[in-house]
Amino acid sequence: MNDKFKIREAGKDDVPVILDFIKGLAEYEKLSNEVKATEDMLRRNLFEKKYAEVLIGELNSEPVGFALFFNNFSTFLGKPGIYLEDLYVMEKYRGRGFGRKMLSYLAKLVVERDCGRLEWSVLDWNKSAIDFYLTLGAVPMEDWTVYRLTGKELSSLADQSQLI
Repeated sequence: MNDKFKIREAGKDDVPVILDFIKGLAEYEKLSNEVKATEDMLRRNLFEKKYAEVLIGELNSEPVGFALFFNNFSTFLGKPGIYLEDLYVMEKYRGRGFGRKMLSYLAKLVVERDCGRLEWSVLDWNKSAIDFYLTLGAVPMEDWTVYRLTGKELSSLADQSQLI
């Protein structure tokens, strides 16, 4: 059989598959307890509010991976960029070049949309992913540290805006 891999934009009907991929990624990253997303949340935020876009990678019409991304903006470049939030290929399909093809597709979108860069984060223990990204010519941003506010801390800071 001649395997055919293709990449397509996700639609509302793909929400259950997207959630399954999110859960698979979370399990791989040992973060399953962090997944709060539901199908309703994904449907609303991805396809009604359009906060992010999703690509589905299919092998012989069967979903085997996904990429979820959104625009950011570089003030220094004066241009938008694309931030890749998640790239996931099911374990049994890894090592066949599907992740590379999905990143290549995203790079093409970056160029077509006249964006300045493609960025993503990787867990520092994920050596196989880091090695893969280095083969693409990606450069780690060692001078930068990601900071995050969530939960009580985010709410607390938001409450302080009333004092202004």
